Amino acid sequence: MGLKKWCVSEYNKELAKSLAYECEVDPIVALIASARGYEDPTELEQFISDEPYFSDFYQCADIIKAAEIVNEAIKNNEKIAIYGDYDCDGVSATALLFGYLKSKNANCIYYIPDRFEEGYGMNEQAVRYLKEQNVELIVTVDNGISSIEEIALANSLGIKTVVTDHHLPGEVLPEAEAVVNPHRKDCLSDYKTVCGAEVAFRLVCVMENKEPEELIFQYADLLALATVADVMPLTLENRTIVKCGVQKLLNSPNIGLSALLSVAGIAQDSVNSARIAFGLSPRINAAGRMGKADRAVQLLLCQNMMEALNIANEIDAENSARQQIERKICEEVIDIVEAKGYKHDRVIVVVGEGWHHGVVGIVASRISERYGVPCIILSSEGDISCGSGRSFEGFSLYNAINAVKDLTVKFGGHEQAAGITLKTEDIDEFRKRINEYARGCEFATPKLSLDCKLNPSALSLDLAFALNVLEPYGNANQIPLFGVFGARLDRITPIGNNKHLRLLFSKGSNSFQALLFGVKSEEFCFEIGDVLDLAVNIDANYFKGEYSVSVQIKAIRLSATDDEKLFNDLKDYNDFMSGNLQDANSLLPTREEVGEVYRYILEKSVLEERVKYLFRNKIGFGKTLVAIKTLEELGLIENISGRLSGVYGAVKTSLMNSKTFKTLSERSGVYE
Repeated sequence: MGLKKWCVSEYNKELAKSLAYECEVDPIVALIASARGYEDPTELEQFISDEPYFSDFYQCADIIKAAEIVNEAIKNNEKIAIYGDYDCDGVSATALLFGYLKSKNANCIYYIPDRFEEGYGMNEQAVRYLKEQNVELIVTVDNGISSIEEIALANSLGIKTVVTDHHLPGEVLPEAEAVVNPHRKDCLSDYKTVCGAEVAFRLVCVMENKEPEELIFQYADLLALATVADVMPLTLENRTIVKCGVQKLLNSPNIGLSALLSVAGIAQDSVNSARIAFGLSPRINAAGRMGKADRAVQLLLCQNMMEALNIANEIDAENSARQQIERKICEEVIDIVEAKGYKHDRVIVVVGEGWHHGVVGIVASRISERYGVPCIILSSEGDISCGSGRSFEGFSLYNAINAVKDLTVKFGGHEQAAGITLKTEDIDEFRKRINEYARGCEFATPKLSLDCKLNPSALSLDLAFALNVLEPYGNANQIPLFGVFGARLDRITPIGNNKHLRLLFSKGSNSFQALLFGVKSEEFCFEIGDVLDLAVNIDANYFKGEYSVSVQIKAIRLSATDDEKLFNDLKDYNDFMSGNLQDANSLLPTREEVGEVYRYILEKSVLEERVKYLFRNKIGFGKTLVAIKTLEELGLIENISGRLSGVYGAVKTSLMNSKTFKTLSERSGVYE
């Protein structure tokens, strides 16, 4: 994981104390809620309440008109086509609306475009195909707001169109019979940040002339699946949807989702928003990423468990194939990034021939997380390259690409994610210019947001149970992350065949255990006696009839780390390595500092990460990186798979024989 700036939320203890009393919640829960903006007791009570909350669906522009058009088409037995999308939201929306229309005995079909052959949204070929199928009305779900030309074509062919979408509209709306989108400028809906499936649900409620509370439990699992998959903020209406969806999945899930839970190895009684996000959604998405999304719709519409299990197994196999392809591409990208020095860029841009278009976005996210910078992954097919980018709060990838849009064929997206197409011959120039743009912006640093600091004594089973009122977790309501600062590491125990670690810590008179998943003992760079800061989640673990508190480490570092100095050093070092730093004084270590690093490595073979941690507070992170690179260039140490050791028989030599040290010395005006 790349470096992150640790940020503790600001909060008012007196306000939290008052909220805890008035709302009868745990004081730490009140502290977290107040820091997340719930400062009024009424707002907090609404947030933690199990009472459903829905906006007034009739305030949505064109929704009454849309409902009348679709109802009239059903009455007249007109052939209706639901035009969906291949991602989880689009698939769920298609299944929801198609299932509803079938229950009304409508003459209807659905159409999902092929990700690779057709791309996102409506297209001319599909519209003409639907005309051949005698379709008289197209109802879009999770798309359509930007299909100006395609809807004009449908009009010319005598096909009516109703658009239901949640994506941002352009300056001009399509000339459809009705356009239902909460982001329309004239839409009076007071809750707009919903997924495509929720817009379709609103249409169903108005068609039925029923309140959403009357229909939510019928569609809650599909809606929760779509809401979580599309990373909608889990507040108000979305929070109600996911709460209801989790309850339905626990008690009476859709047959297709029940089959998918079984195939995924998820116990039905353990379902929560995290299981949806990491267990169900990726498998539904895999159908569209690796093949035809139609099968995912078929799964969600299944009425026969055996048939559902067969489809679920197919989708699960494709998800496994997706993971293998993703890992392979990730490894190839990392090799390229390391070999070409792209890890020192402000924006990493990597291209590979024939990389799978369905996974490059996921790979971009992984690479951005690993190196702590925005990333764009492209797949080239001859003269044209297409791909996806990922960023984080503080650096708008959309604005960055827009600044060099003359080099693109097309692009779209938002601050933290974007899709892009450009000519293969322009990639090098694109990489150069987007990095020039990034260097002109404030240096962006990914953040690790901590809800509050806790003493070890507060990591209790009582707190784990008290936190339950904050569920479901997701976007805009993350799992609480606590900072435990200045804890001494007392014991390291490998568990799970050395795939994970159980660590024992102490602080003052308190001691506690914490789990670190996915790290082997030989990869762990800290040692007994180190004083560390921990970012942890806590949960209640149930085993053999008893509950116990479970503490899971999400991030770990040496205490007393100066983040401002750390990231300034990192910026200077990366700018130097990419040839964009003029003032090198902050990076040049003294002869004594290089010697200190060298002597430490000579004592024993040591993980490079440990050296970086130990010396970042002593001589500075940038100087530590330069010292390691200098010693490597001089042949005094070697780096084998991230482990540093002295070279036997190495001859003492001048530091000026290191290209890195010499360059920095010359730029700093310092000579040996």
